[in-house]
Amino acid sequence: MWCDQPVLTSCRVLRSYLFMGDYVDRGYYSVECVTLVVLLKVRYRNRVTILRGNHESRQITQVYGFYDECLRKYGNANVWKHFTELFDYLPLAATVDHSIFCPHGGLSPSLENVDQILGLERVQEVPHEGPICDLMWSDPDDRLGWGISPRGAGYTFGQDITERFNRTNGFKFIVRAHQLVMEGYNWAHSQALVTVFSAPNYCYRCGNMAAIMEVEEQLTAKFIQFDPAPRRGGDGMPGMQVARRSPDYFL
Repeated sequence: MWCDQPVLTSCRVLRSYLFMGDYVDRGYYSVECVTLVVLLKVRYRNRVTILRGNHESRQITQVYGFYDECLRKYGNANVWKHFTELFDYLPLAATVDHSIFCPHGGLSPSLENVDQILGLERVQEVPHEGPICDLMWSDPDDRLGWGISPRGAGYTFGQDITERFNRTNGFKFIVRAHQLVMEGYNWAHSQALVTVFSAPNYCYRCGNMAAIMEVEEQLTAKFIQFDPAPRRGGDGMPGMQVARRSPDYFL
């Protein structure tokens, strides 16, 4: 079961967990993965937070597998319909102790502070442009300023943008998911931002590690890396013999 978001935990006595989107379209078990995440939220409602990712949308799931998986497993689209209706209500971002900003994707030129995010009408399909789209789709970049995203949605943003957003809002750093990184996590922008990717061996062929980030009470971060679980053969599913290489670009 795959999802490409990190899990953040805080406080050794009573841990809280933050899942950062893309619970579907990451392998053969999207239904099982998203069902488990939702059940964890229902069971531990005050300790589990689940954010929306760019794949929690009707349009994307019809292209990248979740819709077809629901048809194959249930014989109709009712399960897909109910889940995508639920996705409209998921939060767009979160903060950890008012010090760490956590979107699925990245920043937006339309949003200078967190209060503006609170004013967004989130109960809708992810739009093709605008601040909600940017939070889902944007990526950090080595170039300064804002740039056109090669994904066709959202923007790229440089270290100057990240540092200004953190300074304006009093954040220590930004944690985001959305983007494959071969070691499971990757610091950028002079450690003002970190990408955490929790789907090992993405698309069953990338050979990447995955990671979870743990936040201690002092807001220090440590990372737990892991490989895919060994796969049993059969069912037409590929095995684990993959080349460890830089992957092609994925949405």
